[in-house]
Amino acid sequence: MTDSRPVARSAPTVIAVTRRIPGTLRVGGASIRIAGDKVLSPPELRDFARGASVLVTMYTDRVDDALLEAAGPQLRGVCNFAVGVDNFDFDACRRRGVVVTNTPDAVTEGTADMAWALALAVARRVVEGDRFTRSGDWKRHGPLGMAEFMGLDFTGRTLLIVGAGRIGFATAMRSRGWGMRVLYVARSRHWDFELAPLSAERVPLEDGLAQADLVSVHVPLTPETRHIIDARAIGLMKPTAILVNTARGPVIEEAALAEALKQRRIWGAGLDVFEREPEVHPDLLGLDNVVMTPHLGSAAVRYREMMTDMVAENAAAILEGSEPPNRVC
Repeated sequence: MTDSRPVARSAPTVIAVTRRIPGTLRVGGASIRIAGDKVLSPPELRDFARGASVLVTMYTDRVDDALLEAAGPQLRGVCNFAVGVDNFDFDACRRRGVVVTNTPDAVTEGTADMAWALALAVARRVVEGDRFTRSGDWKRHGPLGMAEFMGLDFTGRTLLIVGAGRIGFATAMRSRGWGMRVLYVARSRHWDFELAPLSAERVPLEDGLAQADLVSVHVPLTPETRHIIDARAIGLMKPTAILVNTARGPVIEEAALAEALKQRRIWGAGLDVFEREPEVHPDLLGLDNVVMTPHLGSAAVRYREMMTDMVAENAAAILEGSEPPNRVC
């Protein structure tokens, strides 16, 4: 006699990716669901996450109780397509046994490159010069005199790294080409900074700001680092100093920075991140002593494809029940 009872089928293994990512995400035995290029609103994000075994999120996606509840009890992990994880409610993840991973090493070199691209663009007035050239003003003005469009140099100057992690170290290493003296600010001593070839000195933030010609910020966003560079901190900087931020926007008090730049109390700033992205403080928009990019950080083909590969490794480990390479919670 044939058993006519329905056969129970296990739910498919789905990896839900909240935005399109570079390269190809392949995880054996899983189907991949990709949302597209549009930033999902919280309700759209919750709807998209339903039924996922692993969720791949962007730094703009808030991972909290509401999202985890909407995804369902089958959710086993969330892989953040970023190194920063300030978009997570870790307590909510722990309560549900949801593993959290990130992509730390893949962002290092690209973000350090961006820090220096911004620093050089500010110091040598690259964007201002580009605008002058394109507008026809150069043709109308005639050949520049030797005292026009003068910028700053970095040779033998002092670099302050605020946040002595991987990206801060990579940024400091690039300063060797200019023979810069390196200072760093960190909660604890970092021997990799203090030994050759950097031979850096650990200093309190206030002392470093007063000495630095270039300040590059690399701290994660935490309650302690929010507005770590505020009006008082900016007031300690030299009039010829440059401030660069490729970390998280809220670590700098944007209104205070805009005011300092307007008053020419520092030479300039290079910003890849902003306090209320994608909104930019309106006072920054008309200034020629700030260079701004829309959170490009690690946005080089090689490094973003590496991030995709790291997400695949993390997701595969989560689904196999093994320890993922880049677990943070």
